[in-house]
Amino acid sequence: LFSCLPFPLSKVQGTHPDCSVILHFQELEEECLQRIRSESHGPGQAGQGCPTEWDGVSCWPALPLGQSRGVACPDILSVFKKPKGLIQRNCTEWGWSPPSPPYHSACQLETLGSNNDTEAKARHFVTMKVLYTCGYSTSLAALLLAIGIFCCFRKLHCTRNSIHIHFFTSFILRGTAVFIKDHVLFSDESLDHCTMSTVTCKAAITFFQYSVLANFYWLLVEGLYLQTLLLLTFTCDRSYTWGYVLMGWGVPMVTVGVWVLTRLQYDNHGCWDDYSSVYWWVIKAPILLAIFVNFLIFLNVTRMLAQKIRCPDLSRTHKQQYMRLTKSTLLLIPLFGVHYVVFALFPEHVSVDARLYFELVLGSYQGFLVALLYCFLNGEVQAEIRRNWGTWQRSMESNVFNLATQDFTA
Repeated sequence: LFSCLPFPLSKVQGTHPDCSVILHFQELEEECLQRIRSESHGPGQAGQGCPTEWDGVSCWPALPLGQSRGVACPDILSVFKKPKGLIQRNCTEWGWSPPSPPYHSACQLETLGSNNDTEAKARHFVTMKVLYTCGYSTSLAALLLAIGIFCCFRKLHCTRNSIHIHFFTSFILRGTAVFIKDHVLFSDESLDHCTMSTVTCKAAITFFQYSVLANFYWLLVEGLYLQTLLLLTFTCDRSYTWGYVLMGWGVPMVTVGVWVLTRLQYDNHGCWDDYSSVYWWVIKAPILLAIFVNFLIFLNVTRMLAQKIRCPDLSRTHKQQYMRLTKSTLLLIPLFGVHYVVFALFPEHVSVDARLYFELVLGSYQGFLVALLYCFLNGEVQAEIRRNWGTWQRSMESNVFNLATQDFTA
C-alpha cells in the first residue's frame, strides 16, 4: 500500500498529524529491514520456506513452506476503521501469496475511494496559494512605495514615521519569508515534506519565524509609541527610538536564537515546520505575550483618548490631532491579534482551514492595509505630496516660460 512512495527512512518526532501515519509505517519498515539484515547474516534459510518480508504495510516473519500466517491490521485509527481485522498469507513454493483478504477490504481504509476529496483539497490549496501570493505581492508593492515616500520627503522625517518604516520593513520581511519558504518546501513536488530535513529548509523556516515575531513586536512598538505620545502630550524624546529598535528587532532575534538552539539540542528532526512539538511554545508564547500587551494598550489608549476628548479645555485642533494619531493603531491592534488569541485556545490541528484562511489569505493583505492607513490616507503625507507636486508643476511651467521667452527674444 505504501511501498510505492519513495520516502527515505528516518524517524521524525513532533510531526504534523498528516505525516504521522507515513512516519509510523517508515519506522515499522526500518524495524523489518533490520530484522531481514540480521537474518541474512544468520543460519541459511534458502529453500526452507519464505524469508521475512515487508509488503509496505506489515512485516511478515519467515515461515516454513506450506504454512500460513495471519497478522492484524495496523493499529492506526486515523487510517483504518477496523484495526482488529486479520490478513492471511501462505508460504508457497513460488513465495508469499498475496494478502487475503486485501488490506483495504479487511481493514476498511478511510482513504479508499477518496480521490475526489483529495483532488478537491488540492484545488482548494492551489486557490489559496494564488490568493495569498496576490495579497503578499500587493502588500510588498504598497509597502515599498510607502517607505519611498517617507524617505524622499524631508518634512516627513520624524520619530513617528521612522517607527512606521521599521513596521513596514517587518511586513516586507514577512512576505519575503513566505515566498522563500514556499520555494524551498514546495518547489519540487517529488520531495517528501514529512521527512525533509536540510539546512536550507531549516534556515527558511527560521527566517520565517523571525519575520513573524518581528512583525508582532513592531506592532507592539506602534502601540507603545502611541501610548507614549498621549502620556507626554505629543512630545517624545528621540532616545526612546533605540529602545524601540531593540524591542522590535532584538527580542525576536533572541527568541528565535533560543528556539534554534532548543531544536538543535532536543528536537532536530524534520524541517522544523511542525506546530505540534512542545518546543513550538518558544515561538508561540512571545507572540501571545505581544498580543496580550497590545490589547492592554488598546484598552488604556481608548480610556485616555475618551478622557482627553471630553476635556472642555482641549481645543478642536488638539482633538483632531488625537483622533488622527490614534485611529490607525486602534484599528490595527485588534485586527492583528484577535484571531490569534482565539486560535491559541485550540490545538494546532483544530480549525485548520479557518486558521489557514486568516493567517495566509487575509494576513497577506495586512501589509497593504498598514501602508494605506499610515501613509496613503495620512493627511500629513497627502499635504506634503500635494505641496511638492505643486512646486514641481510651477518649476516646470517656469522652465517652459523661460525657454519660450528665450526663443522669442532670440
